[in-house]
Amino acid sequence: MAGRLEGRVAVVTGAGSGIGRATALLFAREGAKVVAMDYVAPSAEESAELIRREGGEAVAVPGDVSKWEDVDRAVSEAVSRWGRLDVMVNNAGVFDGFTSCLDTDETLWDRVIGINVKGVFFGCKRAIEQFLAQGGGGAIVNVASVAGLGAMAGGTAYTTSKHAVIGLTQQVACEYASRGIRVNAVCPGGVVTGMTRDLMQDPRVDEMVKQTTPLGRWAQPEEIARAILFLVSEEASYITGEALRVDGGWRAK
Repeated sequence: MAGRLEGRVAVVTGAGSGIGRATALLFAREGAKVVAMDYVAPSAEESAELIRREGGEAVAVPGDVSKWEDVDRAVSEAVSRWGRLDVMVNNAGVFDGFTSCLDTDETLWDRVIGINVKGVFFGCKRAIEQFLAQGGGGAIVNVASVAGLGAMAGGTAYTTSKHAVIGLTQQVACEYASRGIRVNAVCPGGVVTGMTRDLMQDPRVDEMVKQTTPLGRWAQPEEIARAILFLVSEEASYITGEALRVDGGWRAK
């Protein structure tokens, strides 16, 4: 039985760990050829190697999503190797440690906005360029957060950045829907990743997440990856501009 992404080519940013790695592995198991992009080169290569060990096709591309030339290189690598691009997952992101407005300096602000917003914008722009060059069609998923749907799930810079990701997703979805390009976002709650490891070790934060999440636990990266797979698959062919909560009921309260 063919996988849901059989013959498709995907770029996944932040693919060296967490949600990105889980997504890259799941895509490959569903038949996609994958470019695993990550700022940490050894982590990107490890993800690609894990895919190859399972019999899939993958290549690692180190790069910083806040730099246009790096995002361009990842998409160009996909096209050079496999002739096309079908799926772009803009997952790379950083957290601000719940830093308040007054404690957020310009360096932290620029880093968070640069990666979380500019990086997603670059990923959308470069993917859409390629999709249109192929005649249209294609799917993008941007990883936002429940912090993009309200307040207090992050600090000032992080929450601002994730609101921006949702706005960008909706705008771009409307601009290119007529060309068959679908653009959606996922909004995870607390997820067990390298980015949250320190937070999980803080008993106060760990308990806060569990108490405010109706399902009473942190999510696993694979649970977010399955939502991303759904959104890029044909099962979601009539869905665009959506910000899908995958938060254990956090924002349902």
